[in-house]
Amino acid sequence: MTSKPLDPQSVKGFLTPQEGAALAQAAKRCAELGPILEIGAYCGRSALYLGPAAQNGGTLLFSLDHHRGSEENQPGWEWHDPALWDDEVQAMDSLPTFRRNMARAGLEDAVVVLAGRSAAIARYWNTPLGMVFIDGGHTMKAAYDDYRNWATKLAAGGVLAIHDVFPNPQDGGRPPFEIYQKALASGLFEQINQIQTLALLRRVA
Repeated sequence: MTSKPLDPQSVKGFLTPQEGAALAQAAKRCAELGPILEIGAYCGRSALYLGPAAQNGGTLLFSLDHHRGSEENQPGWEWHDPALWDDEVQAMDSLPTFRRNMARAGLEDAVVVLAGRSAAIARYWNTPLGMVFIDGGHTMKAAYDDYRNWATKLAAGGVLAIHDVFPNPQDGGRPPFEIYQKALASGLFEQINQIQTLALLRRVA
């Protein structure tokens, strides 16, 4: 399949162009440390920023998502998309759309799909990672589990990126902000930057 540039912002998702550019830059800098892992793929917007960085850095992006949608994607909720509903299994399924977008962008060789539950996959993961991007479920349990299971798998100098970090509770949900605070308090991370709601931290120990 002949690929052509695919604008990430044409793909469903909430990452802004500024956040996406910062994510891509961070991924480029740490690709030599190990593969990149994203938690929360949806239709592939973030993978369109991270995938080329992995491809150009000679590594892989592992894109982890159960592809059944977050809480807000379910029927009756604000961000439900009927086009992603699978009538046969009565569940959301964003995986076909994600894979189609990776094919359109020419990233199928650089992006490895991990279709499953984050905690289950983490139990069997031993490869040090150059970058972990947490943008999965926003319940406290989901966010905390993603942080606890994956942040310690970063190589020294690797980047922990957390999306939807809202210091003001009136702006958004608290769990991503709370795991961001936990990471800083752990002594394992130092902050590099924050671009809008994207926090970037470096593993120091």
